[in-house]
Amino acid sequence: MSAEAVSSPGRLVDRIPTLDGAEMIAHLVPPRQFATATLDSYRPDRDYPSQGASVAAIRNFVAGWHSGRGGGFFSRRKTPVGLPGIYLDGGFGVGKTHLLAALWHAAPGRIYFGTFIEYTALVGALGYAPAVKLFTGASLICIDEFELDDPGDTRLMSRLLNQLASSGTRIAATSNTPPNALGEGRFAAQDFLREIDSLAARFTTIRVDGLDYRRRDVEAHAVTSTDAAAGISVIPGESTLDSFDEMLVHLGSVHPSRYVKIVEGLAVIGLTGVHPFANQTDALRFVAFVDRLYDAQVRIVAEGTPLDGVFPDEMLAGGYRKKYLRAVSRLIALTNGVD
Repeated sequence: MSAEAVSSPGRLVDRIPTLDGAEMIAHLVPPRQFATATLDSYRPDRDYPSQGASVAAIRNFVAGWHSGRGGGFFSRRKTPVGLPGIYLDGGFGVGKTHLLAALWHAAPGRIYFGTFIEYTALVGALGYAPAVKLFTGASLICIDEFELDDPGDTRLMSRLLNQLASSGTRIAATSNTPPNALGEGRFAAQDFLREIDSLAARFTTIRVDGLDYRRRDVEAHAVTSTDAAAGISVIPGESTLDSFDEMLVHLGSVHPSRYVKIVEGLAVIGLTGVHPFANQTDALRFVAFVDRLYDAQVRIVAEGTPLDGVFPDEMLAGGYRKKYLRAVSRLIALTNGVD
């Protein structure tokens, strides 16, 4: 076994990140597993024709972009470019992020890619006016996991996007529909279009059906360990080992916009004493942290309650259900070691 594999782990709680506005915006790129994503590399499931149709819709969006150069994407004059916004609605793990990243790679100009949480965290950390200044002039803003469960954040993003759109920025967004949601994507899409107000008429809505690919070839539960320290020692790369409670306290002391720096350079984290959440604040911080772990493909080795069981039923039945179900899907993948 290499020296790297057996080196002593660090601690998440010792990672005190700092991040200024320029650094925050520099991190707004697709996660590393989508660094080379293209429409050709997307593998649609033939059992779900909407996946192939979504690829065609993205191709049309890109083609309309190039054919409309010079007139401004939000120009009032009629051009053959189609609607300047696109919204992908569907369940977990059907490839919406891959499609969004493929669009990002195909787009010209100054472009940004981030989750809804990343954008709202950035605005919260910098302030609204500085954030607008940073994004003004962008040709495309990609928003993964657009969320409607916090009215304040939704209105904030709607205001920001309206202001950017008025200057010619194109918008692309995705959202998740829980597998057992009434009405599937139809209600999710209607909610999205209603909440973004005047931007709604500018969006083409695309439904993407399918199964969660993260659960296709692995056990549909988070893997637990009897010895997290031993578990992380056999995974090469930089590692940390913390108690679940200490990690939660640390996350509470760091602005979510800086979580990306906490996970930077890590290959695996170990957690001991995992237990169900007792309050929603800790749960929501953990969801934001899981998103950053998933983007960086950081493995998790955990002792205690399986990580797909840390969100109590009353939380899963509440207004943040989408967030928690997305986190569960990702925790299953990260503990199984699946990209």
